[in-house]
Amino acid sequence: MEHPLPHRPHPSHRAGTPLRPRRRTVLGAGLTAGLGAAGLAGCGAGSGGKESIVVAIVSNPQMQDAISLIDHFTADHPDIDVRFVSLPENEARAKITASVASGGGEFDVVMISNYETPLWAPNGWLTDLEPYIAQTDGYQPDDFVPTIKDALTVDGSMYSVPFYGESAFLVYRQDLFDSAGLEMPPHPSWDDLRGFASTLHDPDAGMSGIALRGLAGWGENLAPMCTAINTFGGSWFDTDWAPRLDSEEVHDAVAMYVDTLRTYGQPGAATSGFGECLTHFSQGNAAMWFDASSMVSGVENPASSTVVGKTGYALGPTNLTEYAGWLYSWALAIPQTSQKKDAAWEFIAWMTHPDYFQLVGNEISWEALPPGSRLSTYEIPEYAELSEHYAGPTLDSMENSTQENSMTVEVPYDGLQNVVIPEFQDLGTRVGQQFSAAIAGQKSVDEALEQSQGFAESVARTYGWEG
Repeated sequence: MEHPLPHRPHPSHRAGTPLRPRRRTVLGAGLTAGLGAAGLAGCGAGSGGKESIVVAIVSNPQMQDAISLIDHFTADHPDIDVRFVSLPENEARAKITASVASGGGEFDVVMISNYETPLWAPNGWLTDLEPYIAQTDGYQPDDFVPTIKDALTVDGSMYSVPFYGESAFLVYRQDLFDSAGLEMPPHPSWDDLRGFASTLHDPDAGMSGIALRGLAGWGENLAPMCTAINTFGGSWFDTDWAPRLDSEEVHDAVAMYVDTLRTYGQPGAATSGFGECLTHFSQGNAAMWFDASSMVSGVENPASSTVVGKTGYALGPTNLTEYAGWLYSWALAIPQTSQKKDAAWEFIAWMTHPDYFQLVGNEISWEALPPGSRLSTYEIPEYAELSEHYAGPTLDSMENSTQENSMTVEVPYDGLQNVVIPEFQDLGTRVGQQFSAAIAGQKSVDEALEQSQGFAESVARTYGWEG
Protein backbone atom coordinates (compact mmCIF):
# COMPACT_ATOMS: atom_id res chain seq x y z
CA MET A 1 0.00 0.00 0.00
CA GLU A 2 1.28 3.48 -0.80
CA HIS A 3 1.84 5.84 2.12
CA PRO A 4 2.08 9.60 1.74
CA LEU A 5 5.56 11.00 2.02
CA PRO A 6 5.92 13.23 5.08
CA HIS A 7 6.24 16.72 3.56
CA ARG A 8 6.80 20.07 5.13
CA PRO A 9 3.57 22.09 5.30
CA HIS A 10 2.44 23.18 1.87
CA PRO A 11 3.19 26.89 1.40
CA SER A 12 0.88 29.28 -0.35
CA HIS A 13 1.76 29.64 -4.01
CA ARG A 14 1.49 32.68 -6.15
CA ALA A 15 -1.03 32.12 -8.88
CA GLY A 16 0.41 32.61 -12.32
CA THR A 17 -0.03 36.06 -13.78
CA PRO A 18 -2.93 36.33 -16.23
CA LEU A 19 -2.25 35.12 -19.72
CA ARG A 20 -1.80 37.77 -22.33
CA PRO A 21 -4.30 37.37 -25.17
CA ARG A 22 -2.61 35.35 -27.86
CA ARG A 23 -3.90 33.75 -31.02
CA ARG A 24 -3.97 29.99 -30.33
CA THR A 25 -3.30 27.52 -33.03
CA VAL A 26 -1.09 24.67 -32.07
CA LEU A 27 0.23 23.93 -35.51
CA GLY A 28 3.05 25.76 -37.22
CA ALA A 29 8.04 25.22 -38.05
CA GLY A 30 10.89 27.85 -36.68
CA LEU A 31 14.48 27.75 -35.89
CA THR A 32 15.64 26.98 -32.39
CA ALA A 33 19.08 27.12 -30.91
CA GLY A 34 20.43 24.15 -28.97
CA LEU A 35 22.79 25.98 -26.64
CA GLY A 36 24.55 25.07 -23.43
CA ALA A 37 23.04 26.19 -20.17
CA ALA A 38 26.02 28.33 -19.27
CA GLY A 39 25.69 30.26 -22.51
CA LEU A 40 22.01 30.86 -21.91
CA ALA A 41 21.99 31.78 -18.25
CA GLY A 42 20.61 35.24 -17.71
CA CYS A 43 19.04 35.54 -21.16
CA GLY A 44 16.67 38.46 -21.39
CA ALA A 45 14.82 39.65 -24.44
CA GLY A 46 15.71 37.88 -27.64
CA SER A 47 16.70 39.46 -30.91
CA GLY A 48 14.31 41.96 -32.43
CA GLY A 49 12.49 42.53 -29.14
CA LYS A 50 11.43 38.92 -28.76
CA GLU A 51 11.04 37.43 -25.33
CA SER A 52 13.53 34.60 -24.92
CA ILE A 53 12.66 31.54 -22.86
CA VAL A 54 15.09 28.77 -22.04
CA VAL A 55 13.71 25.23 -22.05
CA ALA A 56 15.69 22.43 -20.40
CA ILE A 57 14.71 19.00 -21.70
CA VAL A 58 15.99 15.44 -21.91
CA SER A 59 17.40 14.45 -25.28
CA ASN A 60 15.09 11.48 -25.84
CA PRO A 61 13.62 10.93 -29.33
CA GLN A 62 10.21 12.48 -28.58
CA MET A 63 11.87 15.63 -27.23
CA GLN A 64 14.11 15.86 -30.28
CA ASP A 65 10.95 15.69 -32.39
CA ALA A 66 9.59 18.70 -30.49
CA ILE A 67 12.79 20.64 -31.24
CA SER A 68 12.45 19.79 -34.93
CA LEU A 69 8.87 21.11 -34.93
CA ILE A 70 9.50 24.40 -33.10
CA ASP A 71 8.89 26.52 -36.21
CA HIS A 72 5.24 25.56 -35.89
CA PHE A 73 5.23 27.23 -32.49
CA THR A 74 7.15 30.34 -33.48
CA ALA A 75 4.96 30.87 -36.54
CA ASP A 76 2.04 31.45 -34.18
CA HIS A 77 4.10 33.09 -31.41
CA PRO A 78 6.54 35.36 -33.28
CA ASP A 79 7.29 37.33 -30.11
CA ILE A 80 8.69 34.28 -28.26
CA ASP A 81 12.19 32.97 -28.94
CA VAL A 82 12.59 29.40 -27.64
CA ARG A 83 16.06 28.21 -26.79
CA PHE A 84 16.63 24.60 -25.81
CA VAL A 85 19.13 23.01 -23.48
CA SER A 86 18.90 19.35 -24.49
CA LEU A 87 20.98 16.90 -22.48
CA PRO A 88 21.21 13.14 -21.83
CA GLU A 89 18.96 11.98 -19.03
CA ASN A 90 21.45 11.84 -16.15
CA GLU A 91 23.01 15.19 -17.08
CA ALA A 92 19.62 16.84 -17.53
CA ARG A 93 18.41 15.63 -14.13
CA ALA A 94 21.50 16.94 -12.39
CA LYS A 95 21.51 20.34 -14.11
CA ILE A 96 17.76 20.94 -13.71
CA THR A 97 17.80 19.88 -10.06
CA ALA A 98 20.77 22.09 -9.23
CA SER A 99 19.20 25.09 -10.95
CA VAL A 100 15.71 24.77 -9.49
CA ALA A 101 16.82 23.86 -5.97
CA SER A 102 19.23 26.79 -5.80
CA GLY A 103 16.81 29.26 -7.38
CA GLY A 104 19.34 29.86 -10.10
CA GLY A 105 16.75 31.04 -12.61
CA GLU A 106 18.54 29.78 -15.73
CA PHE A 107 15.45 28.00 -17.04
CA ASP A 108 11.88 29.09 -17.75
CA VAL A 109 10.63 25.58 -18.56
CA VAL A 110 12.05 22.39 -17.10
CA MET A 111 11.38 18.77 -17.93
CA ILE A 112 10.84 16.89 -14.69
CA SER A 113 8.79 13.87 -13.64
CA ASN A 114 6.39 12.49 -11.09
CA TYR A 115 9.42 12.00 -8.84
CA GLU A 116 10.35 15.68 -8.60
CA THR A 117 6.86 17.20 -8.79
CA PRO A 118 5.49 16.04 -5.40
CA LEU A 119 8.82 16.92 -3.73
CA TRP A 120 9.41 20.32 -5.30
CA ALA A 121 5.90 21.78 -5.28
CA PRO A 122 5.59 21.85 -1.46
CA ASN A 123 8.95 23.63 -1.33
CA GLY A 124 7.56 26.47 -3.45
CA TRP A 125 9.95 25.72 -6.31
CA LEU A 126 7.28 25.23 -8.99
CA THR A 127 4.49 27.38 -10.38
CA ASP A 128 0.88 26.30 -9.88
CA LEU A 129 -0.32 25.64 -13.43
CA GLU A 130 -4.05 25.48 -12.73
CA PRO A 131 -4.74 29.15 -13.61
CA TYR A 132 -3.00 28.67 -16.94
CA ILE A 133 -4.72 25.39 -17.70
CA ALA A 134 -8.12 26.96 -17.03
CA GLN A 135 -7.49 29.75 -19.56
CA THR A 136 -6.16 27.58 -22.39
CA ASP A 137 -8.69 26.73 -25.10
CA GLY A 138 -9.10 23.04 -25.85
CA TYR A 139 -6.45 21.93 -23.37
CA GLN A 140 -8.63 19.15 -21.88
CA PRO A 141 -6.82 18.28 -18.63
CA ASP A 142 -9.36 15.52 -17.96
CA ASP A 143 -7.98 13.75 -21.04
CA PHE A 144 -4.70 13.00 -19.24
CA VAL A 145 -4.27 9.36 -18.18
CA PRO A 146 -5.75 9.45 -14.64
CA THR A 147 -2.83 7.81 -12.83
CA ILE A 148 -0.38 10.17 -14.55
CA LYS A 149 -2.46 13.25 -13.79
CA ASP A 150 -2.76 12.24 -10.14
CA ALA A 151 0.98 11.72 -9.90
CA LEU A 152 1.61 15.31 -11.07
CA THR A 153 -1.02 16.87 -8.79
CA VAL A 154 -0.25 18.30 -5.34
CA ASP A 155 -3.05 19.51 -3.07
CA GLY A 156 -5.47 19.57 -6.00
CA SER A 157 -3.27 21.53 -8.41
CA MET A 158 -1.12 20.34 -11.28
CA TYR A 159 2.42 21.66 -10.93
CA SER A 160 3.63 19.92 -14.08
CA VAL A 161 1.80 18.57 -17.12
CA PRO A 162 2.73 15.36 -18.95
CA PHE A 163 4.48 15.30 -22.29
CA TYR A 164 4.44 11.55 -22.27
CA GLY A 165 3.69 8.88 -19.73
CA GLU A 166 4.89 5.36 -19.35
CA SER A 167 4.87 2.21 -17.40
CA ALA A 168 7.08 -0.73 -18.27
CA PHE A 169 6.49 -3.79 -20.39
CA LEU A 170 8.26 -6.34 -22.52
CA VAL A 171 8.82 -6.24 -26.26
CA TYR A 172 9.99 -9.42 -27.95
CA ARG A 173 10.74 -10.71 -31.43
CA GLN A 174 7.58 -12.58 -32.38
CA ASP A 175 9.27 -13.94 -35.51
CA LEU A 176 12.11 -15.50 -33.48
CA PHE A 177 9.66 -16.94 -30.97
CA ASP A 178 7.60 -18.46 -33.78
CA SER A 179 10.68 -19.99 -35.42
CA ALA A 180 11.79 -21.51 -32.12
CA GLY A 181 8.31 -22.75 -31.21
CA LEU A 182 8.13 -20.49 -28.17
CA GLU A 183 5.02 -18.73 -26.85
CA MET A 184 5.18 -15.63 -24.70
CA PRO A 185 2.51 -15.57 -21.97
CA PRO A 186 0.71 -12.24 -21.46
CA HIS A 187 2.00 -12.11 -17.84
CA PRO A 188 5.51 -13.65 -18.05
CA SER A 189 7.70 -14.37 -15.04
CA TRP A 190 11.42 -13.73 -14.74
CA ASP A 191 11.88 -17.51 -14.95
CA ASP A 192 10.02 -17.45 -18.28
CA LEU A 193 12.29 -14.72 -19.61
CA ARG A 194 15.46 -16.49 -18.55
CA GLY A 195 14.29 -19.67 -20.25
CA PHE A 196 13.46 -17.85 -23.47
CA ALA A 197 16.77 -15.95 -23.34
CA SER A 198 18.68 -19.19 -22.92
CA THR A 199 17.08 -20.58 -26.07
CA LEU A 200 17.49 -17.48 -28.23
CA HIS A 201 20.85 -16.15 -27.05
CA ASP A 202 23.33 -16.44 -29.93
CA PRO A 203 26.21 -13.99 -29.50
CA ASP A 204 28.11 -15.44 -32.47
CA ALA A 205 25.22 -14.33 -34.67
CA GLY A 206 25.02 -10.95 -32.92
CA MET A 207 21.83 -11.88 -31.05
CA SER A 208 21.51 -11.39 -27.30
CA GLY A 209 18.73 -13.23 -25.50
CA ILE A 210 17.58 -10.07 -23.76
CA ALA A 211 18.45 -6.39 -23.44
CA LEU A 212 18.24 -4.68 -20.04
CA ARG A 213 19.56 -1.43 -18.64
CA GLY A 214 22.86 -1.61 -16.78
CA LEU A 215 23.97 2.04 -16.93
CA ALA A 216 24.32 3.47 -13.43
CA GLY A 217 21.67 6.00 -12.45
CA TRP A 218 18.60 6.31 -10.28
CA GLY A 219 16.62 6.86 -13.48
CA GLU A 220 18.60 4.33 -15.52
CA ASN A 221 19.44 0.85 -14.24
CA LEU A 222 17.48 1.27 -11.01
CA ALA A 223 14.19 1.68 -12.90
CA PRO A 224 13.95 -1.95 -14.09
CA MET A 225 15.99 -3.29 -11.18
CA CYS A 226 13.61 -1.79 -8.61
CA THR A 227 10.67 -3.54 -10.26
CA ALA A 228 12.59 -6.81 -9.90
CA ILE A 229 13.26 -6.06 -6.23
CA ASN A 230 9.58 -5.28 -5.67
CA THR A 231 8.23 -8.41 -7.34
CA PHE A 232 10.73 -10.61 -5.47
CA GLY A 233 9.31 -9.31 -2.18
CA GLY A 234 12.00 -6.77 -1.41
CA SER A 235 11.96 -3.07 -0.62
CA TRP A 236 14.39 -0.24 0.10
CA PHE A 237 13.08 0.43 3.62
CA ASP A 238 10.54 -1.17 5.92
CA THR A 239 7.76 0.78 7.65
CA ASP A 240 10.18 1.87 10.40
CA TRP A 241 12.66 3.17 7.79
CA ALA A 242 15.05 0.32 8.46
CA PRO A 243 17.09 -0.24 5.24
CA ARG A 244 16.36 -3.59 3.59
CA LEU A 245 19.00 -3.77 0.84
CA ASP A 246 20.74 -6.54 2.77
CA SER A 247 17.62 -8.73 2.80
CA GLU A 248 17.42 -12.12 1.15
CA GLU A 249 14.63 -10.90 -1.15
CA VAL A 250 16.69 -7.99 -2.48
CA HIS A 251 19.74 -10.20 -2.88
CA ASP A 252 17.77 -12.75 -4.91
CA ALA A 253 16.35 -10.06 -7.18
CA VAL A 254 19.64 -8.27 -7.82
CA ALA A 255 21.55 -11.52 -8.28
CA MET A 256 18.97 -12.72 -10.79
CA TYR A 257 19.08 -9.44 -12.76
CA VAL A 258 22.88 -9.31 -12.79
CA ASP A 259 23.19 -12.95 -13.83
CA THR A 260 20.58 -12.52 -16.56
CA LEU A 261 22.52 -9.63 -18.08
CA ARG A 262 25.93 -11.26 -17.70
CA THR A 263 24.69 -14.53 -19.20
CA TYR A 264 22.18 -13.48 -21.85
CA GLY A 265 22.48 -9.70 -22.12
CA GLN A 266 23.81 -7.31 -24.74
CA PRO A 267 27.50 -6.42 -25.12
CA GLY A 268 28.51 -3.48 -22.93
CA ALA A 269 25.51 -4.06 -20.66
CA ALA A 270 27.02 -2.17 -17.71
CA THR A 271 27.00 1.06 -19.74
CA SER A 272 23.71 0.51 -21.56
CA GLY A 273 20.91 2.94 -20.78
CA PHE A 274 17.51 3.32 -22.39
CA GLY A 275 18.96 4.74 -25.61
CA GLU A 276 21.53 1.99 -26.06
CA CYS A 277 18.95 -0.73 -25.40
CA LEU A 278 16.57 0.88 -27.89
CA THR A 279 19.26 0.88 -30.56
CA HIS A 280 20.28 -2.69 -29.79
CA PHE A 281 16.74 -4.05 -30.00
CA SER A 282 15.50 -1.94 -32.91
CA GLN A 283 18.53 -2.94 -34.99
CA GLY A 284 17.62 -6.59 -34.60
CA ASN A 285 20.25 -7.60 -32.06
CA ALA A 286 18.09 -8.71 -29.11
CA ALA A 287 15.28 -11.21 -28.74
CA MET A 288 13.59 -9.38 -25.84
CA TRP A 289 13.76 -6.05 -24.06
CA PHE A 290 12.09 -5.09 -20.76
CA ASP A 291 11.88 -1.33 -20.34
CA ALA A 292 9.69 1.74 -20.49
CA SER A 293 6.52 1.43 -22.55
CA SER A 294 7.52 4.63 -24.35
CA MET A 295 9.95 2.44 -26.29
CA VAL A 296 7.26 1.90 -28.91
CA SER A 297 7.96 5.29 -30.50
CA GLY A 298 11.38 3.97 -31.50
CA VAL A 299 10.75 0.25 -31.88
CA GLU A 300 7.81 0.76 -34.23
CA ASN A 301 9.32 3.59 -36.26
CA PRO A 302 10.14 2.28 -39.76
CA ALA A 303 12.53 5.16 -40.34
CA SER A 304 14.88 3.95 -37.62
CA SER A 305 13.90 0.39 -36.69
CA THR A 306 14.53 -2.85 -38.56
CA VAL A 307 12.07 -4.91 -36.48
CA VAL A 308 8.77 -3.21 -37.34
CA GLY A 309 6.16 -5.90 -37.91
CA LYS A 310 8.24 -8.53 -36.14
CA THR A 311 7.39 -7.69 -32.54
CA GLY A 312 5.02 -8.75 -29.80
CA TYR A 313 4.32 -7.18 -26.39
CA ALA A 314 3.64 -8.53 -22.91
CA LEU A 315 3.46 -7.14 -19.39
CA GLY A 316 6.60 -6.77 -17.30
CA PRO A 317 8.10 -9.92 -15.76
CA THR A 318 6.94 -10.88 -12.27
CA ASN A 319 7.87 -13.25 -9.50
CA LEU A 320 5.60 -13.02 -6.42
CA THR A 321 3.28 -10.22 -7.58
CA GLU A 322 0.61 -9.85 -10.24
CA TYR A 323 2.24 -6.85 -11.91
CA ALA A 324 5.77 -5.48 -12.03
CA GLY A 325 5.81 -2.21 -13.90
CA TRP A 326 6.34 1.38 -13.00
CA LEU A 327 4.56 4.69 -13.47
CA TYR A 328 6.53 7.56 -14.89
CA SER A 329 5.96 10.74 -16.80
CA TRP A 330 8.28 13.21 -18.42
CA ALA A 331 6.44 16.42 -17.71
CA LEU A 332 6.94 20.15 -18.17
CA ALA A 333 6.94 22.68 -15.34
CA ILE A 334 7.72 26.35 -14.76
CA PRO A 335 10.21 27.13 -12.01
CA GLN A 336 8.89 29.73 -9.60
CA THR A 337 12.00 31.80 -10.35
CA SER A 338 11.05 32.30 -14.02
CA GLN A 339 10.29 35.90 -14.90
CA LYS A 340 8.56 34.85 -18.12
CA LYS A 341 5.82 32.55 -16.90
CA ASP A 342 3.25 33.59 -19.52
CA ALA A 343 5.60 32.83 -22.42
CA ALA A 344 6.76 29.66 -20.71
CA TRP A 345 3.19 28.41 -20.43
CA GLU A 346 2.49 29.22 -24.07
CA PHE A 347 5.30 26.84 -25.00
CA ILE A 348 4.22 24.16 -22.53
CA ALA A 349 0.62 24.34 -23.74
CA TRP A 350 1.79 23.89 -27.33
CA MET A 351 3.93 20.86 -26.52
CA THR A 352 1.29 19.11 -24.39
CA HIS A 353 -1.92 20.16 -26.19
CA PRO A 354 -4.08 17.53 -27.97
CA ASP A 355 -3.34 19.30 -31.26
CA TYR A 356 0.38 18.57 -30.86
CA PHE A 357 -0.25 14.86 -31.41
CA GLN A 358 -1.86 15.58 -34.77
CA LEU A 359 1.13 17.72 -35.66
CA VAL A 360 3.62 14.95 -34.85
CA GLY A 361 1.58 12.43 -36.82
CA ASN A 362 1.26 14.64 -39.87
CA GLU A 363 4.79 16.06 -39.89
CA ILE A 364 6.92 13.16 -38.57
CA SER A 365 4.99 9.90 -38.29
CA TRP A 366 2.15 8.39 -36.32
CA GLU A 367 4.62 5.97 -34.76
CA ALA A 368 6.40 8.92 -33.17
CA LEU A 369 3.45 10.14 -31.09
CA PRO A 370 4.37 10.69 -27.42
CA PRO A 371 2.53 7.81 -25.72
CA GLY A 372 0.85 7.42 -22.38
CA SER A 373 -0.09 10.99 -21.51
CA ARG A 374 -3.55 11.44 -23.07
CA LEU A 375 -6.33 8.87 -23.46
CA SER A 376 -7.40 10.49 -26.74
CA THR A 377 -4.06 9.54 -28.30
CA TYR A 378 -5.30 5.96 -28.53
CA GLU A 379 -8.49 7.12 -30.27
CA ILE A 380 -6.69 8.76 -33.19
CA PRO A 381 -7.52 6.38 -36.06
CA GLU A 382 -4.02 6.25 -37.52
CA TYR A 383 -2.44 5.63 -34.11
CA ALA A 384 -5.14 3.19 -32.99
CA GLU A 385 -4.30 1.01 -35.97
CA LEU A 386 -0.56 1.19 -35.37
CA SER A 387 -0.83 0.59 -31.62
CA GLU A 388 -3.18 -2.36 -31.87
CA HIS A 389 -0.62 -4.75 -30.38
CA TYR A 390 0.78 -2.51 -27.64
CA ALA A 391 -2.00 -0.11 -26.60
CA GLY A 392 -3.60 -2.75 -24.39
CA PRO A 393 -0.42 -3.69 -22.48
CA THR A 394 0.52 -0.01 -22.19
CA LEU A 395 -2.73 1.09 -20.57
CA ASP A 396 -3.04 -2.10 -18.53
CA SER A 397 0.40 -1.61 -17.07
CA MET A 398 -0.17 2.09 -16.37
CA GLU A 399 -3.51 1.45 -14.68
CA ASN A 400 -2.07 -1.31 -12.46
CA SER A 401 1.30 0.17 -11.57
CA THR A 402 0.52 0.53 -7.89
CA GLN A 403 2.28 -0.69 -4.80
CA GLU A 404 -0.75 -2.85 -4.01
CA ASN A 405 -0.28 -4.77 -7.29
CA SER A 406 3.50 -4.67 -7.58
CA MET A 407 4.87 -5.15 -4.06
CA THR A 408 4.39 -7.73 -1.31
CA VAL A 409 5.22 -5.51 1.69
CA GLU A 410 4.12 -2.15 3.04
CA VAL A 411 6.64 0.67 2.84
CA PRO A 412 6.76 4.25 4.19
CA TYR A 413 7.49 5.86 0.82
CA ASP A 414 5.80 6.40 -2.52
CA GLY A 415 7.30 5.03 -5.71
CA LEU A 416 7.92 1.82 -7.60
CA GLN A 417 11.01 2.36 -9.73
CA ASN A 418 12.28 4.93 -7.23
CA VAL A 419 11.81 6.08 -3.66
CA VAL A 420 10.10 9.46 -3.57
CA ILE A 421 12.30 11.15 -1.00
CA PRO A 422 14.70 14.04 -1.73
CA GLU A 423 17.75 11.95 -0.89
CA PHE A 424 17.02 9.34 -3.53
CA GLN A 425 18.71 11.15 -6.40
CA ASP A 426 22.04 10.75 -4.63
CA LEU A 427 21.27 7.45 -2.90
CA GLY A 428 19.88 5.88 -6.08
CA THR A 429 22.80 7.01 -8.18
CA ARG A 430 25.31 5.59 -5.70
CA VAL A 431 23.46 2.29 -5.43
CA GLY A 432 23.06 2.19 -9.21
CA GLN A 433 26.83 2.51 -9.52
CA GLN A 434 27.28 -0.50 -7.24
CA PHE A 435 24.85 -2.57 -9.29
CA SER A 436 26.49 -1.47 -12.53
CA ALA A 437 29.87 -2.56 -11.16
CA ALA A 438 28.39 -5.98 -10.39
CA ILE A 439 27.04 -6.24 -13.94
CA ALA A 440 30.49 -5.35 -15.26
CA GLY A 441 32.03 -8.09 -13.09
CA GLN A 442 34.05 -5.57 -11.06
CA LYS A 443 32.55 -6.72 -7.77
CA SER A 444 30.23 -9.40 -6.47
CA VAL A 445 26.53 -8.89 -5.81
CA ASP A 446 27.23 -9.38 -2.09
CA GLU A 447 29.84 -6.62 -2.14
CA ALA A 448 27.55 -4.29 -4.09
CA LEU A 449 24.67 -4.83 -1.67
CA GLU A 450 26.84 -4.45 1.42
CA GLN A 451 28.02 -1.07 0.17
CA SER A 452 24.50 -0.10 -0.87
CA GLN A 453 23.10 -1.00 2.54
CA GLY A 454 25.59 1.38 4.12
CA PHE A 455 24.46 4.20 1.84
CA ALA A 456 20.82 3.51 2.72
CA GLU A 457 21.56 3.48 6.45
CA SER A 458 22.90 7.02 6.26
CA VAL A 459 19.65 8.17 4.66
CA ALA A 460 17.44 6.18 7.05
CA ARG A 461 18.80 8.03 10.07
CA THR A 462 17.32 11.27 8.76
CA TYR A 463 13.89 9.58 8.92
CA GLY A 464 14.22 8.46 12.54
CA TRP A 465 15.85 5.05 12.14
CA GLU A 466 18.37 4.53 14.94
CA GLY A 467 20.03 1.33 13.75
